[in-house]
Amino acid sequence: MCGVSPVELSSGSRQYRRLNRGGDRQANAALHRIVQTRLRVHPRTQDYYEHRSKEGKTRRETVRSLKRYAAREVFHLVRTVPTVPPL
Repeated sequence: MCGVSPVELSSGSRQYRRLNRGGDRQANAALHRIVQTRLRVHPRTQDYYEHRSKEGKTRRETVRSLKRYAAREVFHLVRTVPTVPPL
């Protein structure tokens, strides 16, 4: 829904993924700010970035995966919990 799902692309012999351009662009922008802030100040995110770069992943690919991770975290925070009516 936020436009962070991967879309398969291929260009000649190279196959890669890019972010889905559809979805809620404001939510995607918010996730982008979350990831950029985490990359500056959050040690676990910085370690993850280093790990992915050693695997040969580009910054764009790593940010895409971090945005998906952040979207899952935010979803669990804002999800409404169904209330049980009192008896």
